[in-house]
Amino acid sequence: MTSLLDRIDRPQDLHGLSDDELQKVAQEVRELLIDTVGEIGGHFGANLGACEIAVAVHSLLDSPRDKVLWDVGHQAYPHKVLTGRRQELGTIRKYGGLAPFCTPAESEHDTMGAGHASTAIGYAVGIKEAMLHGGIPDGKVVSVVGDGAMTGGVAFEAVSQAGGLGTPIVVILNDNGMSISPNVGALSRYLNRVRLDPGLWEAREGVEEKLTKLPAGIGAAFERLGPRLKESVKAFWAPGLWWEELDWAYMGVIDGHDVRALRRALKAAFEAERPVVIHCATVKGKGFAPAENGGLEGMEKWHAAKPKSIAQRRPAPSRPAAPAPPQYTQVFGEAMVRECERDPRVVGITAAMNSGTGLSILQKALPDRYFDVGIAEQQAILFAAGLALSGMRPVAAIYSTFLQRAFDQIVHDVCLQKLPVTFAMDRAGLVGDDGPTHHGVFDIAYLRMLPNITLMAPRDEAMLVHMLHTALQIGGPAALRYPRGAGVGVELPAAPSLIPVGTGEVLRHGERVALVGYGTGVGKALGAADLLAERGLDVTVADARFAKPLDAALLASLAAEHDLLVTVEEAQLAGGFGSAVWESFSEEGAGVAPRILRVGLPDRYVTHGAPALLHEEVGFTAESIAARVESAVLDPRGSFA
Repeated sequence: MTSLLDRIDRPQDLHGLSDDELQKVAQEVRELLIDTVGEIGGHFGANLGACEIAVAVHSLLDSPRDKVLWDVGHQAYPHKVLTGRRQELGTIRKYGGLAPFCTPAESEHDTMGAGHASTAIGYAVGIKEAMLHGGIPDGKVVSVVGDGAMTGGVAFEAVSQAGGLGTPIVVILNDNGMSISPNVGALSRYLNRVRLDPGLWEAREGVEEKLTKLPAGIGAAFERLGPRLKESVKAFWAPGLWWEELDWAYMGVIDGHDVRALRRALKAAFEAERPVVIHCATVKGKGFAPAENGGLEGMEKWHAAKPKSIAQRRPAPSRPAAPAPPQYTQVFGEAMVRECERDPRVVGITAAMNSGTGLSILQKALPDRYFDVGIAEQQAILFAAGLALSGMRPVAAIYSTFLQRAFDQIVHDVCLQKLPVTFAMDRAGLVGDDGPTHHGVFDIAYLRMLPNITLMAPRDEAMLVHMLHTALQIGGPAALRYPRGAGVGVELPAAPSLIPVGTGEVLRHGERVALVGYGTGVGKALGAADLLAERGLDVTVADARFAKPLDAALLASLAAEHDLLVTVEEAQLAGGFGSAVWESFSEEGAGVAPRILRVGLPDRYVTHGAPALLHEEVGFTAESIAARVESAVLDPRGSFA
């Protein structure tokens, strides 16, 4: 049977359909997502909740002349389906396939590059003002923003600017009460209160009239006291007043799964010619019972689906997993619990990523030592600074890529004041399917230049335990980076040990060539050493452990005893660990600089795909490192001699 969706190859194909037909298209998109993402894996729950929004928006917009912006982008799979990429959906997040988020390089219908939350309203204000003043064709501009993203400060900054300018944009507030995990904070409680009682907003216009009819002369008193008091009382009862005080028109609460209602609201919003927010209630995981009916736990579990996790639109039977080393994230979470038990000053802070950072383990074990600030990395670091000023030892567990958003706070509020804040940077290196917005490849460079900070990276999960303990004892800013995924399989220590700050460790002795790894670079260096040994060259391998301060004595010794020094890091080469080593030998009094070969990531954004494929692409493999070493030390006859 031919479906309606089979006839949709571009957004304009929706324009002639009735509301009932559009509702059916939305359901067909949802079923396609369940079948496809359940097989290949990917963002799941948020996309199922946004099908009707995507259909309603594109049924009224003329994209790409009109612009629709999807905050974060993990709710944009329906948008991709409706904009000519339906046949490619099975390639999403795969190497060479569709990007996991929106990207203008992929489609003219992707207005902005996405991946980090809270940015779509700011983009929208700029785009619409360019239409009004920049001489480009005018059109409608719509931002679809989740309630979780509204905890981000940049979203509020954009709301304030748009209200001040009167910029005629439309924001669809897609409110499902979740980001990845349940939302936190006062704003979340406010939106939840409104969402759970939509009848409140309908009563708004009747509040003033009812006040004047109160008995015993009270109503007459309200009448005499004038509009200011009446507006205050209305604000107490009526949702949306916050937006209207900022000169936005508020419409809500709309059923976000009713295409007809959404279209009616959008038409009215477009006619208003002013900033309008349409507050719609949706269900994360709509149409997939384990998410939709599983409460907050079900919605969080099905934020993303693993490959082959769904069969016939139901959860696939679980298969016994092969024994594997623990994930770095889990090791960190359990180590945090032990550190909190050991030291009452230690607390953990996350920015809406409790399970992603492993702090959900701390949340369960010691809830009073755990804080979630929402998608607000700047506030996470300011909050940590305040705690540290008061004698606490906060650990801010934030993905490397998201910590970039709090750079100013790291510079001025932590490092300048030498505060004992520990930055635990999960997902350091190439993270895989989520692509360039999520790769954690810049943290060495953007942190190394800051005074007063200590930088370290573990080569394995046991070293992570020791380094967390060490960071908490330094008494100043410290950062440790570690990768996504499983550890290497070493035994975890019964108790952590202090590592002397700024010291490295030689793991393997050889000659002519010294490979100095940092973090995951140590494992690659050891693998390259094994390959080189098979080819007749025994090399030295060292673990730098610290990128700042460097172990200058160890590096000088390695340089004096070897012809070639090779640095290995899973990070951007520009300004990274290898650059630090190079600079250390170029400083006055450091002696003659040795030959240095730097292995790391190139000066470009790396695409999405399985980490092994990405490592192959950029040359971050044992084989590639061994080949580069061979090329550097072979004589013209092809011999090591």
